Amino acid sequence: MNSILVVDDDPHIVRALAITLKGHGYTVTTAMDGESALHAAAQRPVNVVILDLGLPDIDGTTVITRLREWSAVPILVLSARHGSNDKVEALDAGADDYITKPFGLDELLARLRAILRRNTDSREETTTIETSSFTVDLAKRQITKSGQDVRMTPTEWNILDIMVRNPDKLITQQQLLTEVWGPAYAKEANYLRVYMAQLRRKLEVEPGTPRHFITEPGMGYRFVP
Repeated sequence: MNSILVVDDDPHIVRALAITLKGHGYTVTTAMDGESALHAAAQRPVNVVILDLGLPDIDGTTVITRLREWSAVPILVLSARHGSNDKVEALDAGADDYITKPFGLDELLARLRAILRRNTDSREETTTIETSSFTVDLAKRQITKSGQDVRMTPTEWNILDIMVRNPDKLITQQQLLTEVWGPAYAKEANYLRVYMAQLRRKLEVEPGTPRHFITEPGMGYRFVP
């Protein structure tokens, strides 16, 4: 089931969207401001973010920019701003689509379906990731290094899968912990340190000076192909 994060400071719009989306089979999380939206996206990964730009704390474009530092989740902007400059700024920041208010629910649902199709097609196309040290075949769940298969535990694979699908993007500790172990482990950074060390030992040429699995101190990790 696809999950949607709805971000808008208008409670009537939030309620209407939540009812409509749930009625069409989506699970819905809501946020009323930018900081809450970023926190929600890190706590519970979603398939699409529907985002208003005029938020009470930080501008929606700033939310897009900050979200893009660690996530490739599709973003559908839903805003009362009609100016072309606002649209260009949001799309350049990393939004995937833009709808102006007032809007028709049929159009919103169609745009949402299109985004989800594109995202699914993109994931299906990216099945093999090659680095100078190892190769990952996502479809076959197979890793080779120097011509030899590398065995992974389920947890190691889950971490690797998230990272290689998001090359060069910062993946926060909280996001990895939440996606791999669940929300109750969002602060257990020691879990990650142990498993990242194991991944480096298995895949890096020099685990002590990693080239592919880079630590961003105090924030998370970055996969560099």
